[in-house]
Amino acid sequence: PRTPSALLSPPDAEKTPGYWNKGARRRLELALALHPVAERAKNIILFMGDGMGLSTMSAARIYKGQLAGGSGEESVLAMETFPHMALAKTYTIDRQVPDSAGTGTAYLCGVKANAKTLGLSGAAVYGKCHTTFGNEVDSVLHRARLAGKAVGIVTTTRVQHASPGAAYAHSASRSWYADTNMPKEALRDGCKDIAYQLVHNTDINVILGGGRMYMTPKRTPDPEYPEDPDQNGTRKDGRDLIAEWLSAKQGAHYVWDKKGLDAVDDDSVSHLMGLFEPKDMRYELNRNTSTDPSIVEMTEKAIRILRRNPNGFFLFVEDDYVPGAGGRIDHGHHSGRAKQALMEAVMLDQAVARAGELTSPSDTLTVVTADHSHVFTFGGNTPRGNSIFGLAPKKAKDKRAYTSILYGNGPGYSVRDGGRPAASLPAAEDKDYRQQAAVPLETETHSGEDVVVLAQGPMAHLFHGVQEQHYIAHAMAYAACLEPYATEPGCRTARRASHCTQCSPQTLLALLALCMAALMV
Repeated sequence: PRTPSALLSPPDAEKTPGYWNKGARRRLELALALHPVAERAKNIILFMGDGMGLSTMSAARIYKGQLAGGSGEESVLAMETFPHMALAKTYTIDRQVPDSAGTGTAYLCGVKANAKTLGLSGAAVYGKCHTTFGNEVDSVLHRARLAGKAVGIVTTTRVQHASPGAAYAHSASRSWYADTNMPKEALRDGCKDIAYQLVHNTDINVILGGGRMYMTPKRTPDPEYPEDPDQNGTRKDGRDLIAEWLSAKQGAHYVWDKKGLDAVDDDSVSHLMGLFEPKDMRYELNRNTSTDPSIVEMTEKAIRILRRNPNGFFLFVEDDYVPGAGGRIDHGHHSGRAKQALMEAVMLDQAVARAGELTSPSDTLTVVTADHSHVFTFGGNTPRGNSIFGLAPKKAKDKRAYTSILYGNGPGYSVRDGGRPAASLPAAEDKDYRQQAAVPLETETHSGEDVVVLAQGPMAHLFHGVQEQHYIAHAMAYAACLEPYATEPGCRTARRASHCTQCSPQTLLALLALCMAALMV
């Protein structure tokens, strides 16, 4: 691969009208041949790039191409090959610019909600335990399990985080990871922490991510970092939720490192929990590839286990792009480290590609979206092939160089010698380099613009136009004949088909013979 700062000239073919006309004709022919798949979906996979706004997707596309040795701009993400697309409006009931909890409740549970609350309607008040009861809303994942499908969660953050938490929890605060994190009043009023709900609310077949410390009693040594007391278990109630989960599930298995995950027999395990870090998993660029699995590896393992269910499955996969907030995309942006964020986006796309190899668009609806965006942008009149992490070609008005990537706010704000420090190479290419920000904040913020929704497979054409974010959950539920759409036209046929996917020819012949005998009688 080329060095990141090197420039590649566009191919000579691009200078001729024929090149562009031929490419457009090919795409036009594909568009004319496109027909909606109106069948119901047996399986659903929802990929959620936490913080993966449109500018992040565009920059990740370029980064992917440059990692492969190209100029980058002409590269194509796997998710960009999906034929159907919509925009989703991300505001919550109480915020113009949302957080991951309110948005998670929208795209998983099908209702807009208040920021910082999980799995609750807008009638619930953040931090007020007593407003939980009677205001619970169930996720598509929960409804899929009730319908007999296998379900799973894969995340690069802690499994108790806001985005995966919306799939199973009902909490007046997204921060109530363990009972230790809850106020006494909430415990007294009967609210349960998110880790407890992970184990007891929904029968989840596959749980892969971070978050070990919230599952075990206080002072329980971490298996990976036994000498570091900061990584110990945190629970005050003395419960070992991992042990409780294992004892309640027949054929369940627990792992905490990549070696353990690789050793799991896909064909014999009905339930798998893998918690690979005490809190969030490491960035891909910092990951120990011998001890921690990638999001691609976790996604593959989940699909191989879940797809054994003859009724199908629902899988939620999250990569967060920012430290301290959500998936690692979200975390990278919050810390102002664009390279970390974009590598996470590239890895999520690799997971999308691998999922496509393990499933079929004939029976699997795959949706890719984001919960919100970030105040992340790239510009500066950079030439074709410029490293996405490189410098703008001309200096700013202060006579100092600046990077193409910039943040509207965040920890990248800096003043030295009475002015903004000049950006320089190779420092700006480093994985931990913080791009400059216009406004000083401890962590960079989300932004409020719409996010993209990409879809392929059965009923993917339902994703079109500009929609409210909660529509995503309804479109998925309709596609898979889940409540409240389980009795819609076509659903009984779909259920019969899925229940018979493992019927042998001998069984079908026997059934036919019985039917014939009944008719004769």
